[in-house]
Amino acid sequence: MIEWWIPLLVIFGGAMFLLLKGIPVAFAFVIVNMLGVLILQGGGAAFNTFTASLYASVTSFTLLPITLFILMGEILWHSNVAFRAVDVLDKLMGRLPGRLSILTVASGTMFSSLSGSTMANTALLGTMLLPDMKRRGYKDPMSIGPIIASGGLAMIVPPSSLAVILAAIGKLSIGRLLIAALIPGLIMAVLYIAYIVVRCKLQPELTPAYEVERVPWRERIVGVVKYLLPLGVIVFLVTGVIVIGIATPTEAAAMGCMGSFIVAFAYGGLTREVIVKSV
Repeated sequence: MIEWWIPLLVIFGGAMFLLLKGIPVAFAFVIVNMLGVLILQGGGAAFNTFTASLYASVTSFTLLPITLFILMGEILWHSNVAFRAVDVLDKLMGRLPGRLSILTVASGTMFSSLSGSTMANTALLGTMLLPDMKRRGYKDPMSIGPIIASGGLAMIVPPSSLAVILAAIGKLSIGRLLIAALIPGLIMAVLYIAYIVVRCKLQPELTPAYEVERVPWRERIVGVVKYLLPLGVIVFLVTGVIVIGIATPTEAAAMGCMGSFIVAFAYGGLTREVIVKSV
């Protein structure tokens, strides 16, 4: 009889060792899981368990929305639709204190409702906004902080990949879990923005002020209609149809994915290279 702590040591110790050696997370977890099952069940049983679990995961209809949510976000990112939307939000910020930090949270909330991926959300915001915040003299709490916080919103604001996984594991309704996370996610975003405004009022040195070009309201409205409204339609196709009960999460994810393809094509950003990168 193998002591209980031996498989535990192999799993956690092996995972830490492989991750520190630079092995990708997915492969590290697969290796340590195989070692754990091998120790507990033996060679043949370990292989059978691994293949059965792999097949069940790949063919799981419940987990299908995750891949579609991620593909939807990747299409919008690589086709530069997301970058244009951020430019429009930037023009709407005006001269608010800590405007780039607020822009980060607002953009993060919007992209959270379009991708469902924490890593994609964080990478997008870090690539687009962090260099500009550093160039403007923003301190780390008001530059890196909002990016990390916005990445966390992607775990809550639907469509959330984490919510789909939790629902699959707990045998819960994916649609109800996604709907339940909507209001808390929006409340968190509002509180983040309120905190940024108050903190910047009390400590203006955290976000040095700079001259902002005045943008006519006509140009702002045109930008909203041209670039933000189509994204709002995609959000409705993903979240709205689940809320009103006319589509399942998988169907909503498929409609949102199709909407992202149509929007990217309409803006001339849907090339073969974009599709290859996204897939």
